[in-house]
Amino acid sequence: MIDNLLLKIFNLPVIIRTRFYPCFNRLLFRLKGVTYGRNMTILGKVSVIGKGSITIGEDFYMTSGDHVNPISSNQQGAFFTDNPEAKIHIGNKVGMSSTRMWVSKSLTIGNNVKIGACVLLIDTDSHPIDYKLRRTSNEGVESAPIVIEDDVWVGAHSIVLKGVTIGARSIIGAGSVVTKSIPADCIAAGNPCRVIRTLKN
Repeated sequence: MIDNLLLKIFNLPVIIRTRFYPCFNRLLFRLKGVTYGRNMTILGKVSVIGKGSITIGEDFYMTSGDHVNPISSNQQGAFFTDNPEAKIHIGNKVGMSSTRMWVSKSLTIGNNVKIGACVLLIDTDSHPIDYKLRRTSNEGVESAPIVIEDDVWVGAHSIVLKGVTIGARSIIGAGSVVTKSIPADCIAAGNPCRVIRTLKN
């Protein structure tokens, strides 16, 4: 009896997070002008920064921070569009944990995609290659769209960089750095990420 009571008291912050944040995040997304479909559930605090357009399909599920996914640690998920023309489009039945999205041009995620804990999706270099420009401004920064096609699984702690397309049904191994496009129906891993096996889907 006392053990059960202590357990409930100890887990109170988790219970509050899982009940409060889905409602709070739906309100936050409305206020930020995000378009989303039915059954969107986001557990934990997320950041929505910028004035670009964000569209999310139905049955979207995201965990953010600790207490939900043990490998997310305290990392908070983020939707960041660094200019008004930037676009994030997420399809139906997508799941992710503490994913950080930094978009300057566009990020397109298909249907039934799974994105592991703490993945970074960034379609821009964010700083110029020329060191002289880096001293004074961000002019000349290169950006290119990212496309993640249907049924892709991106492993935890991976980084997907500008100009990359990940083909349908492919799997990206945990901790990979994806610098170039990956074809459909394969397993790819490493830094830089390379195809290591073809899948017979």
